[in-house]
This record gives sequence, C-alpha cells and structure tokens, in this order.
Amino acid sequence: MKLRVLLADDHQMFRDALCNLLHSRPDLEVVAQTGDGLQVLGLARACAPHIVCMDIGMPGMNGVEVTRALRAAMPHVKVIALSAYTDQRYVMDMLGAGACGYVTKAEASDELLRAIEMVQRGRTYLCPDVSGAVADAVLNKGDRPQPTSALGARERQVLQLVAEGYTSNQIGQKLHIASSTVEVHRRNIMRKLGLHSVAELTRYVVIAELPPL
Repeated sequence: MKLRVLLADDHQMFRDALCNLLHSRPDLEVVAQTGDGLQVLGLARACAPHIVCMDIGMPGMNGVEVTRALRAAMPHVKVIALSAYTDQRYVMDMLGAGACGYVTKAEASDELLRAIEMVQRGRTYLCPDVSGAVADAVLNKGDRPQPTSALGARERQVLQLVAEGYTSNQIGQKLHIASSTVEVHRRNIMRKLGLHSVAELTRYVVIAELPPL
C-alpha cells in the first residue's frame, strides 16, 4: 500500500518540485495539495493522508495553528513541518503543536524522504540543520538534559511514546495500561526531569538521544 501524502505550502513551484520528488518513489502518493492553511483540515478529511507536509507560513491559517487543529481532529495523521527557518522558536512551536518532524526547505529532498520514513515508523525526525540549532540553543544555555537514571523502565517507555506524538489513550493501548496510569507517569516524568510541556519532552528525547524502544 502506498503512503498517502498531503502537501501544504503556498509556493506553487516548491509544491511542484515536492510532487516530482515524491512521485519518483513508488511507495509514495501525493493525494492532495494546497497553498491555503484554511483548506488543510478539509482536504485531510476528504483524502485521508497518512502524512501532511506542512509549511509554517501560509495564508489563512499558519502551520502551527493548522497542525494543532489537524492533530486534534485526526491524531493518526503525522505532520512534517517545512520551513525556511532553523530558529529554535519555530521548531519548538511546531513540535509543541504535534508535528513529528521538521525539515528546512533548503534540505527538502533526501531529508524529506528520510523524515517521511522515520515518522511513519513512529519516530521524531529533525533535519541536521535543525537538530544542530536546537542542540546549540540548549547547550549554550547550559540547559543540558537531566539523566534518565531517575526514571523507571515504564516511565522511559512513556517518555519515548509521548515524544513520538502518541496520546495518553494510544500509549495506554500500546503498553496495555489505563490512560489514567499513563497520565500519572507523564506527571512523574516531568517532575523528575524538570520539564513542563510535550514540546520540552520532545526536545529532551532529541537532545538526550534516547534509544528507540
């Protein structure tokens, strides 16, 4: 079965280039595209994509707002952010909204294909330009990740799945525990690591380079 992709970017030439790139892969299919953020959710409902490649700056509704709405309405859809910017603020805003990946437009060829492969496998992916910028911003502030030695085995599992974009209900199903138990683990993880949001949890996993489950 082909992986269904929706492209959301307000630059027609860039969308055309991405279409050509994705169509070169027999396992990928572009099912819809738009340059208007307000159209993304309707197209996603109509075309049922597996992945949405989302520009951050679009007319109508920006990529952060669209990602948040899309993930709330269709949590199974993975979002990969596309942007000309490597600024940490943009990266963390998109990750906090629910994006599973972030690729700069300058690297949107092999890196986008790699991002699609990784997020479909349930991983969070940042292209090299972005991961370096995030790491530098964190390390320059002396904000090094706290060690995970304080976490139990189950808490490490929950941490990884939260950072990969799974909801408490989905994590509960995967780990065969109640969603209320997942919430308890999340609160304990944040307390032990000194974190305060899902975006910070995701950044922690990226910077600390936790091994996959």
